[in-house]
Amino acid sequence: METKREIIFDKLVYSCIYEKHRGSEEFIPEHFLGFQLSGETHAFHADGNTVIPENTIVLVKKNQLIRTIKYPAKSGKYQFLSIMLDKATLQQYALENKIIVDKKYEGQQKIFFEADDFLQNYFVSLSPYINKKKDASPRLADLKIREAIELLLRSNVDFKKILFDFSEPFKMDLKEFMNQNYTFNVSVESLAKLTGRSLSGFKRDFAKTFETTPKQWLLAKRLDEAYYLIKHKNQKPANFYLDLGFENLSHFYTSFKEKFGQTTSQI
Repeated sequence: METKREIIFDKLVYSCIYEKHRGSEEFIPEHFLGFQLSGETHAFHADGNTVIPENTIVLVKKNQLIRTIKYPAKSGKYQFLSIMLDKATLQQYALENKIIVDKKYEGQQKIFFEADDFLQNYFVSLSPYINKKKDASPRLADLKIREAIELLLRSNVDFKKILFDFSEPFKMDLKEFMNQNYTFNVSVESLAKLTGRSLSGFKRDFAKTFETTPKQWLLAKRLDEAYYLIKHKNQKPANFYLDLGFENLSHFYTSFKEKFGQTTSQI
């Protein structure tokens, strides 16, 4: 059964499925606040793997890559509700409330916390929009987003260092970043932004660092990892090709034989 994914209003998204579902790689361009209503989400990112259990709230920081696997609850249903906290809204909120951040947040990358009564009731208040019992006007939608910001700051004042940090991403070490994130099947534009570079600057620095193009390097890197998994871990391509960033098995098999001169079964 396909994933039911609805945009309830501009920045509120509701996801519902009834069987295990592997999500696609996603570039997270804005902060978002999410609530796991039922089931659980397994998130894979550069820093490792994280499980988001039922009745857990998560604040996910912007500018990162995430891959997910969604598991329905025993009742047979997976539900996740997320509300985007975009830069424009946060900047306006900071201006109106005279919020200035002079220090960066130094805590963990992803913040999970059990819902207190206020946050729990906040998400409950969104249910009429999910059930189509009520439509949200642009003004009401804006107020609900601002309410989310207020409740986050109430739960932890340090969250302002995350939400109101409007500095541009600094240039990351290209070799370290690519070796951590080469399995994510996302655009070169997204990779450039994540490393704090323009597209042209990314391609230029990439050529200096790796002496090849991003596309050629990514393919070679993924194929080398695939060879290792087949040769030394006795794994089947069908079990890992998506995890390595390949879109389909046909492309993987063709590329593998072109690089190594053998089929996977001959290794």
